Amino acid sequence: MFEMIGNPDKQGDMEKYMRQQFQFLGLQTPERKAQSKALIQQSKKLPIRSVHSLIADLYDRVEREYQYVAIDMAYANITRFTYSDLKELTQYIQRKSWWDTVDSWRKIYGKFVVLHSEQKGAVFNLFYQHPNMWMRRISIILQLHEKETLDTHLLTLAIDYDIDTDEFFIQKAIGWALRNYSKYNPFWVSMFVENRDLSKLAKKEASKYLKEINWEENFFDDKL
Repeated sequence: MFEMIGNPDKQGDMEKYMRQQFQFLGLQTPERKAQSKALIQQSKKLPIRSVHSLIADLYDRVEREYQYVAIDMAYANITRFTYSDLKELTQYIQRKSWWDTVDSWRKIYGKFVVLHSEQKGAVFNLFYQHPNMWMRRISIILQLHEKETLDTHLLTLAIDYDIDTDEFFIQKAIGWALRNYSKYNPFWVSMFVENRDLSKLAKKEASKYLKEINWEENFFDDKL
């Protein structure tokens, strides 16, 4: 059975950082990746059903690092996963949920929609209007690192659905998604912010880079 060796000297600080919600072995990312490297590599040669079984086993472990390894394993096998696999994996986003695992799962779904752009709408609908707040957070930040391929219609739907939700992690996600896209398309984001009644937090985050725009130079930009 796969087991990792923890570092008691770091355990307390890691648990404190995560507000004592989870037990930790005390393994920071480089140490965790070193100890799990062989397992991750092995997983790429296993049948997909076996990968799902390993992820399930890791998620059942008490220590938080095992959930991180499960997510690392999912990401390592992203090119082998189908939409059905991604749909099945959403159960883990809703278990032991906090920003650390949720945002790590987002990277997997974000990578999948880049690899399979024709399925972006279907993947988005796994999260859009979901009763679970963490699932809806992913609908907002699903396309976080996309530029010209970002679907503004989907982003708008996700934000508008939760625009009045009084939840820090939702409002932070709205601002985060808009801020990142403003690096590529500041005028679209500027118009969006101007025409929406965003929360103070979301607006502050979204507007971080907008003040740096050369408005005169880009006035006739047609990206809107």
